[in-house]
Amino acid sequence: MILNPRTQALRVQVEDAVKDLHQLAQEIGHKELAATVGELRNRMSEPFMFVIVGEVKAGKSSFVNALLDGGREVCAVAPQPMTDTIQQILHGEKEETVVVNPYLKKIFLPVDILRDIAIVDTPGTNSIVERHQEITEGFIPASDLVIFVFEAKNPYRQSAWDFFKFIHQDWHKKIIFILQQRDLLGDDDLAVNERGLYDFSQKMGLQEPVIFATSAKAEQEGRFDESGFSQVRDYIRTHVTGGRGAALKLQNNLITSREVLLRIRQGLDLRSEQYRADLAFRADVQQTLDHQEAKSNHQSNVLIENLLNGYQRITQETGTELEDGLSFPAMLRRSFMGIFSKQASIKDWLDGLAKKLETNLNAELKSKLSDGVVDLADSIQQMAKMIDLKIRSSASTVVKSDSYIFEDISDKRAAVLKDLQEAFGRFLSRSENFTDARLFPENATVSPNIAAGSGVAVIGLILAGVTKTAVFDITGGVLTGIGLLFAGITAGMQRRKIVKGYFEEIATGRQRMDAALQEKLHTYVRIIKSRINDNFGDLDALLANEAKQIAALEDKFNAIRDRFESLEKNLVIN
Repeated sequence: MILNPRTQALRVQVEDAVKDLHQLAQEIGHKELAATVGELRNRMSEPFMFVIVGEVKAGKSSFVNALLDGGREVCAVAPQPMTDTIQQILHGEKEETVVVNPYLKKIFLPVDILRDIAIVDTPGTNSIVERHQEITEGFIPASDLVIFVFEAKNPYRQSAWDFFKFIHQDWHKKIIFILQQRDLLGDDDLAVNERGLYDFSQKMGLQEPVIFATSAKAEQEGRFDESGFSQVRDYIRTHVTGGRGAALKLQNNLITSREVLLRIRQGLDLRSEQYRADLAFRADVQQTLDHQEAKSNHQSNVLIENLLNGYQRITQETGTELEDGLSFPAMLRRSFMGIFSKQASIKDWLDGLAKKLETNLNAELKSKLSDGVVDLADSIQQMAKMIDLKIRSSASTVVKSDSYIFEDISDKRAAVLKDLQEAFGRFLSRSENFTDARLFPENATVSPNIAAGSGVAVIGLILAGVTKTAVFDITGGVLTGIGLLFAGITAGMQRRKIVKGYFEEIATGRQRMDAALQEKLHTYVRIIKSRINDNFGDLDALLANEAKQIAALEDKFNAIRDRFESLEKNLVIN
């Protein structure tokens, strides 16, 4: 086929653009689309390609034999179905058959019409032979004209029209209809079926159906005025071999490329939608963690406030008793009684007061702990349980696992989510994930390994240990200071100065207790939150990689789309 310089230049540009499209299809991992574009590239330099389709025994092979007018049976014809392979018929200087694979063979013939066209004869659309349908469909995207052959007496077979939808709606291919074996019908019946086929194909979305009624038998018997093949050949001369074929083929290549781009666009949109859904899921998890951290810290503050109130009440009572006991009459009475009886001396009284303070304070703080630690434990349990629930209900899948496009991305995402579910389940089952040795001083009476249970069920025990350790570490220091203060008291000391020293020591202890509990409990909540977050490392990495890949694919897609739009504008067919 001789091309004019302008068409030749356009073809080079189209071939280059299709090459980039092929690379993009391969990059996104869509094997089917990549194969389609690869087939398109392979056939761009071939003649205008007709693909003959239709049901078994519709007369496809007879139509091809008659159309070629070579005086030979190129495609086998018999009462039983004979076309058990796809046959691509091409021009060659000598007759030759090349078997490409068990399902495809190429037939080369020295027939002039094949200089401008190539013909693909296919098995029936209702054929049950392995892979016939699959391979036939593989030829459709690269075809330039689809010739749909029906039996003239029955052009309404459902399987044929299902295949029509694939050709017309999925790939927008140019289609002409052949009502073959017209000699088996009278003129009136033929006219009825022609009209019915015209109306039905319009209903199926074809705007201006082109229909030819033919008889391969009449053509091969020399009854050319009855065969209808002259009209078919006129159509081919007008639309293909009259100099428009090369430009039409380029146009068909652009149409097919546009359909491939549309599928890639849909895939990118799905992938972006999935990315946004996963990003929203991750943000929801983070928001939930932040919210639960705030709730747990609030529970911590409530618990601390209750502990401090209890501390204040007991120490205040002791302070009042100290102040009353250091009054002059009381001191005098104890001194006098200590001389003449076995009643407690001032020193004994002060020692007893210190022990009483320690006993009452420990009892009060233990009671406050019992009341508040459960609420705090429940709050942290809720943090872990809510995240676990969100992970297990995170099956909001936009890109399906059985999708052809971005199949590897879907599989990888599914694997990450599955690993996340399993990892978080293991996380919840291990009590060590809810302990931290840094929260316990060396002299702690509660070990991080106190829990014999597992996971969130032991948080209450651990929190009790954390809180007790902090409380008694602080109160121990306070009580030691107060004991020394009491030990230095003598009858000659000023009452006001002693009482003031006591309350100053108590206030200092309260501040130390508050700071220590705030630091330990809030740190504990923060550590648990951080450990929960650590489970999302792989998902975070996947999302970061998805953002980069989607952006890169969008750039490539937009560049290729713009090139094809420019080529479509430059391709003008007269």
